[in-house]
This record gives sequence, structure tokens and C-alpha cells, in this order.
Amino acid sequence: MYILGINAYHGDSSACLIKDGSLITAVEEERFRRIKHWAGFPEKAVKHCLWSAGLGLEDIDYIAINRNPKANLYKKVLFTLRKRPSFALIKDSLKNALKVKDIKIIMSERLGMKGQKIKAELYHIEHHRVHMASAFFVSPFERAAILSIDGFGDFVSTMMGIGEGNKIEVIDQVNFPHSLGLFYTALTQYLGFPKYGDEYKVMGLSAYGRPVYLEEMEEIVRLKQNGRFELNLDYFVHHSEGVSMLWEDSEPILGRAYSDRLIEKFGPERRYGEPITEHHQNIAASLQAMYEKAFFHILNYLYERTKIKNLCLAGGCALNSVANGKIFDNTPFKEVYIQPAANDAGGSLGAAYYLYHQILGKQRNFVMDKAYWGPDFSEAEISEKLKVKSEELNNCKIEKIDNEDELCKKVAKYIADGKVVGWFQGRMEWGPRALGNRSILVDPRRAEMKDILNARIKRREPFRPFAPSILLEAVGEYFEKDYPDPFMIKVYPIKENKRKVIPAVTHVDGTGRLQTVNREENPLYYKLIKEFEKITGVPVVLNTSFNENEPIVCTPNEALDCFLRTKMDVLILGSFIIHKIVK
Repeated sequence: MYILGINAYHGDSSACLIKDGSLITAVEEERFRRIKHWAGFPEKAVKHCLWSAGLGLEDIDYIAINRNPKANLYKKVLFTLRKRPSFALIKDSLKNALKVKDIKIIMSERLGMKGQKIKAELYHIEHHRVHMASAFFVSPFERAAILSIDGFGDFVSTMMGIGEGNKIEVIDQVNFPHSLGLFYTALTQYLGFPKYGDEYKVMGLSAYGRPVYLEEMEEIVRLKQNGRFELNLDYFVHHSEGVSMLWEDSEPILGRAYSDRLIEKFGPERRYGEPITEHHQNIAASLQAMYEKAFFHILNYLYERTKIKNLCLAGGCALNSVANGKIFDNTPFKEVYIQPAANDAGGSLGAAYYLYHQILGKQRNFVMDKAYWGPDFSEAEISEKLKVKSEELNNCKIEKIDNEDELCKKVAKYIADGKVVGWFQGRMEWGPRALGNRSILVDPRRAEMKDILNARIKRREPFRPFAPSILLEAVGEYFEKDYPDPFMIKVYPIKENKRKVIPAVTHVDGTGRLQTVNREENPLYYKLIKEFEKITGVPVVLNTSFNENEPIVCTPNEALDCFLRTKMDVLILGSFIIHKIVK
């Protein structure tokens, strides 16, 4: 049985394919389109899913999409009658809903089957049920408490539930217009970061400030009994005027979500590109502190309600790695699972698994313990691409090393010598993090590496930290928490005596957003870090995504282009090593 899962006409559109409950492929459309967070119909992602399994659309038994325009319909109508929102808000919502409703027609047109009937049965599944399924049904837990939390989807912002076996039960939810995700987005916009998905920048900025405005934030987000919360809607416009949204075949664009009342409270908003002041840093710190207070308020209620020590998290807010790293200190939960694409990209995964388990009643047989579900390329394909680009590479030396041990020893030496190394191996990562297959790697012992990466390649805000990849067995030696995180979704304090050892990955507040690496999940990357440890005594490398203000590279061609236009020193494409010749 083949199920095609789709996240369409929303940010981070994506597709996945499962066969008899096992994942074959999962990939975001942005990696093919080369536009971050690309929204619309994931045409290229769907085509890749089919190609990877040698299938045509006629071979698919079911299609699952992570939206259900009919979900919570009564509540939507009641809200419209009571609040009488602007016509623009209603029009945008209806237009998007019609696109989702006509997905089979759109799919047949995009895949060259216009006029032909798609035999696959189509299921529309409610947004947050999909998020919960994306976490629980691929987790290692037989039973878990589940929290989905983000901006909005199908009129809901937060959903709590219990997962047991192949079923999920919803036990509570928070509806539009109240949303912690919207709260974070609105303050992110106010702080001068207007692009869709910029919240992670503010999370990094928060470490530079102090939460001096927490009381003011408590006026904006009001915590209620039983894990609930409400926004003070005077500070927002999404419920009345609406927030303009562009979700169709483009970079997603959101209009301003905050009202002038927020400006009255905190002063003039920062414009994009203006200097960041201590005032802005303190607002960021206060925003993060308020989010965490509300987040743990919800989680503690969820635990009291369920008494289950296993937790599954999903939704865009589940990528708040700073808060995630504090779960064990602030709640009774003992085990936490977050799959790597916890944001809306994971909607395709959750839709497919919700259909397979919850609706079709099939038993679970798959655990997502690695993130490598995208395209890969053979040595022959890489070799052919190098031949095609031979003219552009005439200032480079190319060698091929087929022995993995020798390859890793060489590359580890490059990193230890201060080189900036592009590392392109195997299947591309699923989710927003580069996890050792599409990575740029440097020596974390060199404090200057942060500035070197920004000057040569990344060109990003200086307050954003870089991440450490660390051998799993060494986590307790370097971090205050000795808990695995193969998907780089938690931030832990680095032990004080190790902060000077790995300064390039130590944030200003002494923390690091780590990725744990073990031999089973990524043997080649593990071997590379192990060789680096043999040279330096440090079982850690600095790992940042292989890109330059674009989506993470997908193909060898994109890796070569990024290598050639930036000041990267060495590129490893499979078993090929490409050096720039210094004249």
C-alpha cells in the first residue's frame, strides 16, 4: 500500500511517500525551487517521491493532505457572526480552502495528467491532528502525551492529546484567535524581522538581553486555568483586520500581525536593517521568557491530565530549541521526541501516518531515528557533474579517495588546520537542519571561525550562534544535560570548563544547540568526528547548513555552485575532494 502525504498551499510545502507504514522519502519543495519556505503545491517534491520509488501517480492508493477546510466549521461560523472580521480576512481564507479542496485536479494538471482521473482516494486531515501524528506515530513510544503548537491551522493554534498504539485521542485545544505562535511572530515582526520563518533569529537574539519586560508581556499573553491562555487582542490585528497571506507558488509572505497598541507599549518598531539596540535585545529576551512561561504552563497541565512521562512535540513552536532544552528542568516529563521537520513541512508526514494508523487502523512498524530521507546521488552522477563543470573548476585540484577511513582522516585534518569544508554525502536531510549530509564544517576550537564563516559564506546576523555536532558518548562530558538529540532541536548549557575549549559553538549565554551523532544513524559522519577527536582531543565539530542565504543545497551542482562563489576552502562530494588552488 502506497500513501502520498502532502503539505500544500502553506509555508514549507512538502511531500512524503510511505509503503506499508515504512517511510520511503520525505522532502521539502524549497530544496528544488531554491526559495526558502516555498508555499504552494509541492509539484517537484511529489515528482521526486514517485521517481524515488519507481512509481507513477496511478500506483498510489491514497493521498493525504494536512488541511481540512471542514474542520471546526461551526466555530468558524460562530466567530464570523460574533466578531464580523474584515472581508479581506474571509476572502483569503476561502481562496486558500478552495485550493486545498481541489488538490486532485491541481495534481493531475501539474503532473501532466490533465483530464485523467486519479484513482487514489483523497483524505483531508485536520492540521493539528496531522502535527500530532507526525510526532507520535514515528516516535519510539508506545504511549505518550502529545502537544502540537504553532500559529494557526484549521482554526486551531494548540492541541493536546494522548497517543497509544496506533491511535491518538484529542483531549483539549486552543482555538483562533489565541495563539502563542502568532504572539511570537508578531513580536518578531515588531523587532524588524519581517520574513516568514524569522522567529529563530529572535530566539538567538534573546540570549543577549534580559527579560525586563516580562510583566508587560504578561499583559499580552494571559495564562488561564487548565493549561489555557489568551492573547490580549488589543495588541494584534489578525482577528479583526486580518493578516494578508501569500501561499501560492512563491515565498510565503505574511502581513503585519501587531497593532499600533504594541508600538505604544514598547516604542517605535525597528525597521529591517536598522541597528539592534539593548532595548531590542531586552524585548527579545522578554518575548522568549513569556513564551517559555506559557509553554511550560501548557506542558505541566498536559502532564497532570495524562500522568504520562513520554512527550511528543510538533508544530512550528516545537522548533524553539531554547525552550525545548529546558523541558526536563521545568516539567515532570522524562522522555521527549520531536521529529526533525516539526514545522509545517512535517504535515505531509503526519497526514500520511494519520491516515495509515488512525483511519485505516494499521499497526505501527516504523521509528524515525534519523533525518536522511531526501535525494541522494551516485558516484557516477557526481563524476559526470564534475566533468560538465570542468571549465569552472580549472583553478581547483580534484582527487578521489574510495577508502572511507582515509577520506575521513584527510578531511578531519583539513578541519583541524582551520579550513572551511563543504561536506556533501548520502541522502539530504528532512527538516530545516543540516545534520551531517549537507553541512559546512569547521574547527569549533577556533573562536574566530564564527566571524570567518559569516564573512566568507553565510553573511548572516552576528548574534546568531553556530551549532556543535558531538559524538553521542561525549555529551555528558561537554553539556549539562546528557540526553541525545540527533535532530538538533534542543539547546543545553555547555559545561563551564568546556566553553573555552569549543568557543566557536558556545553562545553568549554559555549554551549550544547540539546534534548528537552515533555510529548507527550516520556512520560516515561519526567516523569523521572521531578522526577529528583523534587529532585534537575534541569530539566536536562546528556544523552549519551548506548554503548561502538560500535553502540547503540539494544536488551536487548546487554544492559546486555554492563552493565556487564563496570562500570555502575544500568541498567533499561523496568520495571526491575538490581543493581551491591558492595562487
